[in-house]
Amino acid sequence: MTITLIGAGNVGYHLGKRLYKKGLTIHQVFSREIKHAEFLAKKVKGVAVTDLTNIDAQADLYIIAVRDDSISEVVAKLRQNKGMNRKLVVHTSGAANSQLIAPYFKRYGVFYPLQTFSKSRKVKFATIPICVDAGRKKDLKMLLKIGGKISEKVTKITDEERAVLHVAAVMVNNFSNHLFHLGQQITVEAGVDFGLLKPLILETVLKISQHTPYDMQTGPARRNDEKTIKKHLEYLQKFPEFVQLYTLLTKSIQHAYRR
Repeated sequence: MTITLIGAGNVGYHLGKRLYKKGLTIHQVFSREIKHAEFLAKKVKGVAVTDLTNIDAQADLYIIAVRDDSISEVVAKLRQNKGMNRKLVVHTSGAANSQLIAPYFKRYGVFYPLQTFSKSRKVKFATIPICVDAGRKKDLKMLLKIGGKISEKVTKITDEERAVLHVAAVMVNNFSNHLFHLGQQITVEAGVDFGLLKPLILETVLKISQHTPYDMQTGPARRNDEKTIKKHLEYLQKFPEFVQLYTLLTKSIQHAYRR
């Protein structure tokens, strides 16, 4: 199995390394930035490419790991390349519909690793859910097989199901991480060590491995502790932009546990 990877950002970087480690051949690595293309290509023994017109038809699978807004542009340019019309082309997006590829390629699909990626962080790929889909049964079988080489959990998920997962993923990952950032701002401003909160953050995540988030909710909003909530809001006056967020989340928690 030969794969061409289009995109060398966070997702492409980790995915490319994992595929290569599991014995799959990475033929070409595309990035508009030559340093990114060469950096990943060197690790997977592929050829670095910075121009989409230089993507050839030698691979069996083309994985597009670029920004959602760039997918249509990329597939439109790929389709113009000689011999590409019969190739299987997929993207790694959680939110983009697979039909973005369909107008250009009869063989299309999705190969979505449901995880947050940063180049500076190692990930345990075996535990990452790989969500796949394809327009043809034969291609779906191929994607399931490839997914099975790099992860212990591979599943077929429709565009609609994946869109729901992505919304939920933004809630539990992107938004929660931003709240960690805000918490750090509050402690830094007061000269308090943010590291003191890290065991709390870890325990919050560990608890939901065995219980539902609903059952594990604690805090002043859950207890309807109005005096504490008022005190917090008074302190947050020095962070005016946090007041609305604190109030909104407090009301959301109180609404969830209203009897």
